Amino acid sequence: MMRKPSRSKGIISSRKMPLLRAGFCNSGMVKYRFAFLSLFLILSFQAVAQDGPPREQGKREAHLIELITLDPTIKLDIRYATDNNFVGKKVYSEARAFLQKPAAKRVVEVHKKLRKQGLGLVIFDGYRPWSITKLFWEVTPEDKRMFVANPATGSKHNRGCAVDLSIYDLKTGKLIEMPSDFDEFSEKASPNYTGGTAEQRANRDLLRKLMEAEGFIVNANEWWHFDYKDWEKYAIYDISFEEAARLNSGN
Repeated sequence: MMRKPSRSKGIISSRKMPLLRAGFCNSGMVKYRFAFLSLFLILSFQAVAQDGPPREQGKREAHLIELITLDPTIKLDIRYATDNNFVGKKVYSEARAFLQKPAAKRVVEVHKKLRKQGLGLVIFDGYRPWSITKLFWEVTPEDKRMFVANPATGSKHNRGCAVDLSIYDLKTGKLIEMPSDFDEFSEKASPNYTGGTAEQRANRDLLRKLMEAEGFIVNANEWWHFDYKDWEKYAIYDISFEEAARLNSGN
């Protein structure tokens, strides 16, 4: 903030003040814009140039649990293991879903509550290797990057603390209706979207209510994406599903 001029000493006259203020504001705005642009360019360059995940100190070791080992009735629809995804090609070699153990247990609790209503959870994605996050960033247009994480900072998926999921009917095995499909990069994906049918919104809100009761937070842009409350305690990983299963084979 600019200091008020000293009138007692007459250093700055009142007639010069408007010009000074304009000059200060213009100069300050230019500096602000330059700093913002510089930060954006640095992060963008880092995201492209990085060949490994960010290194963080004092984080917990990975304790990734495969969800279906806790409850085999949880349905998997790992679209990144197919070409039915926004990338348009298979990016996972295996259709598997892992989460950090505390988060995995809470997801199972949600599934149990849904089963009482003849419903169940379907998982689209869980732990995601950092290298896949980097790929997503590189192939996503700038105006859609609100839907993907910047590899320069990593994602909660990379920490094993984010899960993409929906609800399916236990009898039919089919997904129940939601306002949008998974990974639909539009306003319909918002958890607060007011369009669609009343049934679609009710289904979306049911999922949110149950997940939040178990310590998850919904993503501001994606109704299907939930982050576990302790995500910041875990490191960013870039290990394969096979390695994750091998490291925790005894748990």
